[in-house]
Amino acid sequence: MVRFSDLGIGPGLVQSLSSQGITEPFEVQIESIPSLMNGRDLCCRAPTGSGKTLAFGLPLIERTKPAESKRPTALILTPTRELAEQIRNVLDPLAWNSRMKVLSVYGGTSYGRQLKGLDKGAEILVACPGRLIDLLKRKALTLEDVGMVVLDEADRMADMGFMEPVCSIIEKCTSNPQMILFSATLDRDVAKLVKLYQDDPVRIEIGPKEISMDSMEHLFWKVKPYKKTEIAVKSVRRAGRSIIFCRTRAGVDRLGGEMQLDSIPLSTLHGGLNQRQRDRAMNKFSTGRSMVLIATDVAARGIDVEGVNCVIHYDPPDDAKAYKHRSGRTARAGQTGVVISFIKGNEQRIYGRIQKQVGIKKRFSEPRPEDLKKNDFKIIKEDPNKANRRNGREARSSGKPRRNQRGRGGKGNRSRGNGNGRIYRNSPSNANKTGKNRNRGNKKRGQRSGSKKRKADSRP
Repeated sequence: MVRFSDLGIGPGLVQSLSSQGITEPFEVQIESIPSLMNGRDLCCRAPTGSGKTLAFGLPLIERTKPAESKRPTALILTPTRELAEQIRNVLDPLAWNSRMKVLSVYGGTSYGRQLKGLDKGAEILVACPGRLIDLLKRKALTLEDVGMVVLDEADRMADMGFMEPVCSIIEKCTSNPQMILFSATLDRDVAKLVKLYQDDPVRIEIGPKEISMDSMEHLFWKVKPYKKTEIAVKSVRRAGRSIIFCRTRAGVDRLGGEMQLDSIPLSTLHGGLNQRQRDRAMNKFSTGRSMVLIATDVAARGIDVEGVNCVIHYDPPDDAKAYKHRSGRTARAGQTGVVISFIKGNEQRIYGRIQKQVGIKKRFSEPRPEDLKKNDFKIIKEDPNKANRRNGREARSSGKPRRNQRGRGGKGNRSRGNGNGRIYRNSPSNANKTGKNRNRGNKKRGQRSGSKKRKADSRP
């Protein structure tokens, strides 16, 4: 059996891995780590869930130099916030034991924490291209000391239009860094990155070149628009843990609201949520506190959740590549799964083209959710103490003033005590005054409510 120590990983890091129950390296780690420890550029095709985070992360922790303030020494570029956090969560405890810091920077969150982390100094910076460009423009950091650069999910970054920012970032790393590229495909724009920025790279290919469609059952159901939610509810109740893909943020929110009325435990995920909301949604789904994740395509790549039994294309994907990536959330790690496409009358041509491009041939049929394999799913309940603490944090962050529990009535309703330490809000001495104020307030409230009503009635 190959051990991490056989790959050149030091005893301290091996011990940290062992304490987490990680003792045997995966194939991608066995193939990649020795070359990376020797300082070679590397170009690797590997699917999500293959163990590539440790494949590039361990050499980074072992080889990168200590960092000064605002001068990271290793850089990992990722396409999405979720993937950036996922990488940070994997590497941070290992790096901490090696007296190194990992910092993630991405949009959708305030600059304050990220600027503070850069000021303190972080060896490994995990970044989304857009936010990193913003920070560079603010002169919040320099990349002059970066000795190792990782491009993770390079093909996804190309699909999202990040090629120009990625090239700009690489060219700001003036120290001619070691270039490490991981991608699900190595064609088109990814091949250009290899040619432009890598020097005689070691090439490694792990697993099939494309997501296999054979391990999934594909169903194409003709569904009337007004029946889509009802069919989705019946399907997930049979299938268990599921992901439903919608095209727009509004579609995700609308479907989430409708399915909650049917008591489906769910999470919603799209780019309009702030990072805390997105983290909470993914955490609920991955830990079993929700059975269904309703998402836009932001979740189609870089999210590695085991045990997803069903994927539903509630709205059609943009193309065959998006169909594969969405569908690839199920039937992972040798498991099976079902992929269901809801098809309105005018979408049959779209799905016919997708079928041809992905190499499957299935009839369009009437929906039969009752025929799906029944998978039991037990919801894991959240600790009520944690829920209360979280609700308290959200209330404070919403900007609403906290109610003063002592003397709720306010100063205006209190009277002077009667000598026995008790306070009476409606004491005789204040009765007339209080009544006058109440009448005046009622009159004003009546005027305001009438005004609001007229405004509301005038809306189209």
